[in-house]
Amino acid sequence: MKTAILLAALAAGGFGAGQAAAADLAAGEERYGVNCVNCHGRTGRGMASFPSIAGRDAEFITSRLKSYRARETVGPNSALMFSLADELSDEDIANLSAFIAETFR
Repeated sequence: MKTAILLAALAAGGFGAGQAAAADLAAGEERYGVNCVNCHGRTGRGMASFPSIAGRDAEFITSRLKSYRARETVGPNSALMFSLADELSDEDIANLSAFIAETFR
């Protein structure tokens, strides 16, 4: 249910003040802090060989995370991303994608 609300908000071009969307963004922020910040940085601009994800839309992030979870190679850091994406549910991916797209415009 939360994922459907989140995707509907993304399709509409943004988020309202609803608690479901805020909870999903908060979950995405929490997951980003655990899984992503060490390589992509606090601003999503990447570091060293880790690419910037700033300015990417939710659809792009979702697609990439699902590709990594399926163990599809899409870049030089794919092997590292495989292990991180393995543990992500569809809801985790939706939350992360929304958080990244909204936060790092």
